[in-house]
Amino acid sequence: MTLDSRWQPHERYCRAAIPQALCAWLLDPESLTLRLQQLCPGRFKVRLVALQRGRPARSEVEALGMRRGSHALIRQVLLQCGGEPWVYARTVIPLRSLRGRLKRLAHLGTRPLGAVLFADPGMHRGVVELACIEPGQALYTAATAHLRTRPAAIWGRRSVFTIARKPLLVSEVFLPAFPAAHAARRTWRSR
Repeated sequence: MTLDSRWQPHERYCRAAIPQALCAWLLDPESLTLRLQQLCPGRFKVRLVALQRGRPARSEVEALGMRRGSHALIRQVLLQCGGEPWVYARTVIPLRSLRGRLKRLAHLGTRPLGAVLFADPGMHRGVVELACIEPGQALYTAATAHLRTRPAAIWGRRSVFTIARKPLLVSEVFLPAFPAAHAARRTWRSR
């Protein structure tokens, strides 16, 4: 099993291939955390699933410009509304990025990463990449591990963020309980 999904820059996707109900969410360059907090006022929470050092997937290593075999801090969380998981997020932070003011990223706990990233005036976000994530891919397994019923596919986006010339990769996968996913569920398919 591989964590690697077929990530492509969003411009390579035909708009018709992206579930219409999720399109605005997948392509939004702003903070997903802030949008979710607005959609779920007073009931938004971050649930920490895992925080550990490990080897990122090959596509993550390539996206971050890391050497093969390098280790990173890998943080996995569920972004929830009223206890219902809406988004699975995986953050890969090269160990070399956890220096200076970015050292705090290793100690976020249940605080949202988006609030830290988008509050930093020097933050730069790279290209938004999209993927239709399917059974048999490790990212699908990780994102759906807590679900009772697993969908045929799920959609996600990822971007490399840079602060003080130090990169980190954030992948966000929309789960079936997310309101826009209800409308999109029938159209999820691989491209």
